[in-house]
Amino acid sequence: MPLVCLGLSHNTAPVEVRERHAFPPQKMGEALIALRDYEAVREALMLQTCGRLEIYAELEDYEIGVGQLKSFLGNFRHGDVSDMDSYMYTLLGTQAIDHLFRVSTGIDSMLIGEAEILGQVKDAYVQAQRARSLGKTLHTLFRAALEAGKAARTHTAIAGDSVSLATAAVLCAKEHVGELRGKAALIIGAGKMGALAARRLKAEGAGDIVVLNRTHKRAHEVASELGDIARAADMPGLVNALKQADVVVTSTGASHFIVTPGNVAEAMLARPERPMFIVDIAVPRDVDPEVMRIPGVGVVDVDALKDAIDVTLEKRREAIPLVEEIIAGHVERFQQWYQSRVAVPVIASLTKKAESIREAELERLFARLPDLTERERSLITGMSLTIVSKLLHSAIVRIRDKAVENRAEAVTHAKIIDELFELRALTGDPAFAPAVLPEQIEE
Repeated sequence: MPLVCLGLSHNTAPVEVRERHAFPPQKMGEALIALRDYEAVREALMLQTCGRLEIYAELEDYEIGVGQLKSFLGNFRHGDVSDMDSYMYTLLGTQAIDHLFRVSTGIDSMLIGEAEILGQVKDAYVQAQRARSLGKTLHTLFRAALEAGKAARTHTAIAGDSVSLATAAVLCAKEHVGELRGKAALIIGAGKMGALAARRLKAEGAGDIVVLNRTHKRAHEVASELGDIARAADMPGLVNALKQADVVVTSTGASHFIVTPGNVAEAMLARPERPMFIVDIAVPRDVDPEVMRIPGVGVVDVDALKDAIDVTLEKRREAIPLVEEIIAGHVERFQQWYQSRVAVPVIASLTKKAESIREAELERLFARLPDLTERERSLITGMSLTIVSKLLHSAIVRIRDKAVENRAEAVTHAKIIDELFELRALTGDPAFAPAVLPEQIEE
């Protein structure tokens, strides 16, 4: 059964395309449940970050399954997805596996080795678990991806010199407006990114920080961590907050523009000689692109931010070969597991049948010899277990190894064993379906 990754990312699509096709975070669970209704989709998981939207899936049939994934994107979003094919990639088998490990280790991120990506992969995995859209394959794959990500961060410098989108936003602002000491800053959105940006602004010496959020409680929590230099505000107070801000960092989960030409122009009327610099790290974007037409206002979005700090990531690039070695090891181990699944049904049935025969014969023997002591019974039971184990060992090892080396031969061996021992283990088992491996399918 084919394993695929269907998606678009910062490598293939500009931010205006990514935001157009973004899923509202609160609907991700609903989307995963909807995916379960597509017949050719056996398992599915969706990974969405500011830089990508990807669906990982195990399919009953490659062409039908990919078609259903694309139909799902159109049906669930209820919008125009006609441009999606221009930006979308379909990765198959080993390509999909390798790609996920590159994502989880941070070397496919907008900012190489960004701190947030591993947590985002884990969140996607947890959401799919809750939606019950995961099966054995994606469960195993994503556990391996999380392990690879942790190994890369622990054993290489890929995450060195901490740079996240939030800290990059502050560094970008500093580059454009100069020293931030004493400057007034506005944080719009008090989520993880907003909180990180607020802490970095404090570290850079910002003199007044306003944290504005949809819910006042969360804004107050973030502002309280910063001490006397920070205060919380509500969304209705956006224009007043903009009037005071030299630097704005915005990162909300809104599906519409928060910062518009109207509210920025109104704010600038109160400060015509004082420039404002806005860094938008949200996808979908929080800032209407028309804002940059307003005199005295500078705007950088998430794609431009990547280019602005690219030169700071040289040390992380030097770590990429070591990370790729880690990825190669995890890919190989997962592939061995994935290919060996063909042996599982017949091994399980053979073991179960042997154990059933052993238990029945022991029960019959003990019934005929009621005077046996507990020690004698234990010795006989132990001997029967040893005989069965030694008898089955070579067959089990051989078919499992053959499944990794050559699936076609493994199928033949399994069918012979299934027939000889009358196991009927393979009938209707989708894991043993006579399909080619993902690596053998031509796109």
